[in-house]
Amino acid sequence: MNDTSENRQWIGIDVSKRCLDVYIRPLGRALQVANSELGLVELRQHLDGLVIGLIVLEATGGYQTLAARTLMEQGYPTVVVNPRQVRDFAKATGRLAKTDKIDAEVLAHFADAIRPAVRAMASEDSQVLQALVTRRQQLIEIRSAEKTRQRTARPTIQANIDTHIEWLDEQIKALDADIEALIQQSQQWQRTRDLLTSVPGLGPATIGVLVSQLPELGRLPAKPLASLCGLAPMNRDSGQMRGKRQIVGGRAAVRTALYMATLVATRHNPVIRAFYQHLLQRGKPKKVALIASMRKLLTILNAMVSHDTLWQAPACSLPPAATLMAATT
Repeated sequence: MNDTSENRQWIGIDVSKRCLDVYIRPLGRALQVANSELGLVELRQHLDGLVIGLIVLEATGGYQTLAARTLMEQGYPTVVVNPRQVRDFAKATGRLAKTDKIDAEVLAHFADAIRPAVRAMASEDSQVLQALVTRRQQLIEIRSAEKTRQRTARPTIQANIDTHIEWLDEQIKALDADIEALIQQSQQWQRTRDLLTSVPGLGPATIGVLVSQLPELGRLPAKPLASLCGLAPMNRDSGQMRGKRQIVGGRAAVRTALYMATLVATRHNPVIRAFYQHLLQRGKPKKVALIASMRKLLTILNAMVSHDTLWQAPACSLPPAATLMAATT
């Protein structure tokens, strides 16, 4: 069979904990297999002999990982997409009903019509690092909640809360050690960590998120990277109306980490502090100035990693690329 656009098949897979609902377009074949290694062997038997244009799955809290990784390893062009994009597409095409079978058919249509770009799946070590960093953040949030309860807790449960906080401290330290040990196994991660550590305002938590969840740092131009992180303002214009530009989408974990780092940087990083104060003096609202400072910080970090250059204090001059980036708005 010749590999032409006329005979390619576009496949949507709706993922649940136990099952994979599959729809093959335009063949019109629907099937269901178990979300397991045996189920994926069965799925491959159905795919044999077909010319696959693209396989699309939704991100579903990790349940899609086994199927996506297995299909990619077997050489199938596979993409994991944001569920919101697919739901918007379904509404735009008039598919308002929602069942697993319908969702699989919508995903196949999405694959055929939109054809999102195929990207390499993160390595096993990268996925482990992401899981460790995510778990650390979860424990930080739990500890913060416990400390809030600690302030108003009755004496009868105070000791219990204290014990839990101590246990959380130990678990967070253990995760820090695991994260550091994993980073030590990769020269690239080590170097990126060392570069980022040199920047005033960046702590271990932010660096862990950037290393694990933003592998594109230093590899993309500034504007596409800002868009990837959800820091690129989008126009809201229509006819004669000119709306306020807003940031949307992007990687929430990365954006949150940059937000916290920028709050610190506006006080302790000389370049970011000066840029933030300059925007405030020009009459920009604090929120707008802070978001612009987040993007500035990301741009500088991207230049540093791209040019393998440590941060230098302004008195000693910034790295050439970072200086250029810092001078632009």
